[in-house]
Amino acid sequence: MQGRAVYANNCAACHGESLQGQSNWRERLPNGKLPAPPHDKTGHTWHHPDAMLIDMVKNGLVPGKTAPPGYVSDMPAYGLALSDKDIIAVLAYIKSSWPPKVLQAQREVTLQRQN
Repeated sequence: MQGRAVYANNCAACHGESLQGQSNWRERLPNGKLPAPPHDKTGHTWHHPDAMLIDMVKNGLVPGKTAPPGYVSDMPAYGLALSDKDIIAVLAYIKSSWPPKVLQAQREVTLQRQN
């Protein structure tokens, strides 16, 4: 699966091999940044519409756009390293781990943002 390989090579170092995120991901580090969140059902990835998730991967977390104003993150931008096809594949891989109820909730968020 292409998405699994893209995830393993680009995301797993921070977000975990099993999508589990870094420990204590809701608690700020001494530098003020938050650890990488999980991408499984326990995280908040599924709270975001597809367009925002794609933008986050391509451009990193941009304060005022894909993050709160003034937010500082270690999330790098992958727009030069990954193709749109790669980004869509990695998001499909992440979504494949979500149970049906979570997947449906994320679809609804995506549809609401499109209208």
